Amino acid sequence: MVPAAILIKIYNMFTVAQLKAAHSKVRSGADFPAYIREIGKLGVRWYDTFVIDGNSIYYGEGDHAVPTGARYASISIADNCDAAQFRADLLAHQQGKTDFFTFCSDCARSGVDKWVICMDALTCTYYDKAGNEVLVEMIPQ
Repeated sequence: MVPAAILIKIYNMFTVAQLKAAHSKVRSGADFPAYIREIGKLGVRWYDTFVIDGNSIYYGEGDHAVPTGARYASISIADNCDAAQFRADLLAHQQGKTDFFTFCSDCARSGVDKWVICMDALTCTYYDKAGNEVLVEMIPQ
């Protein structure tokens, strides 16, 4: 049997604790690119964040997936997407005017169901409940 420490090194298997430690350094949108670089070094290839409860699932190589768990009680996502309102709420969040829960509540009200961060493309793509792209943003380096 191979010890877990060796498996983590071989497959670059990140943990929830490592992800939370990296995320704890994010204070505003300005910190986000450094966060992306840090979790990329841990082996994260992409992650999904679900607005319904704030859960994120981080994916790495070899089918490695780490869910962080719900961050708040479930909220309802609007059936129809208001992309203009979403963009305004996103801008406010990126300017540090809202916290994570407020941003997620704004997303839900605007019909944004989830976002996907892709490390290779350095993109953040927001989706509505039907799986349609609402917005694709480039992540600054």
